Amino acid sequence: MRSGVERSGSVHPGWPARVGPLRVAAGRVTLRPIRLRDAATWSRLRITNREHLEPWEPTGQALWNDRHHVTTWPGLCSSLRSEARKGRMLPMVIELDGNYCGQITVGNIIRGALSSAWIGYWVAKDVGGQGVATGALALGLDHCFGPMGLHRVEATVRPENVASRAVLEHAGFREEGLLRRYLDVDGQWRDHLLVAMTVEEVPGSISDRLVRAGRATWG
Repeated sequence: MRSGVERSGSVHPGWPARVGPLRVAAGRVTLRPIRLRDAATWSRLRITNREHLEPWEPTGQALWNDRHHVTTWPGLCSSLRSEARKGRMLPMVIELDGNYCGQITVGNIIRGALSSAWIGYWVAKDVGGQGVATGALALGLDHCFGPMGLHRVEATVRPENVASRAVLEHAGFREEGLLRRYLDVDGQWRDHLLVAMTVEEVPGSISDRLVRAGRATWG
């Protein structure tokens, strides 16, 4: 797994870092930390992809366009980066051929005897189905089990979200159970599948597994 970690006195052993690249059908996928100047691109992608994203994301207290207006990014970015410096979160941009096309976040990072976290992601509709989410997830998981030193990573997904379930399956997640009425999504309490993996289940790396399966190449 290719990963560059910048040492800056951070508590977080995997922050900040640039991870990748991994080449998939759509192009060259890399991960990098979110930054303040992402505001306009983040806002445009989130607003134009509302129909694609909203059915799968937690219900917000404000209207979608208001929550994703460019003026909300500075506060959100600052908060996420603060959590990252404290070792609680890893908020990363997914880039395709150098262009922002989504995000991947590792959250609820717990050290000690548990040594675990959850992972979540989204990508713009126009890059869907071309291996971008799968490649980004592989890079993110390798970073979790490598530089971050985690033992377990889990994710949740609505049973109806066929595309996201396929991404998780390609990465090697196994299903652990059904969480009934787990999360308020798109205005209703929705069931979610819980999937997970531990470092012992990853011989080599997730990215290497994708390369061997013909879903990606290095570089």
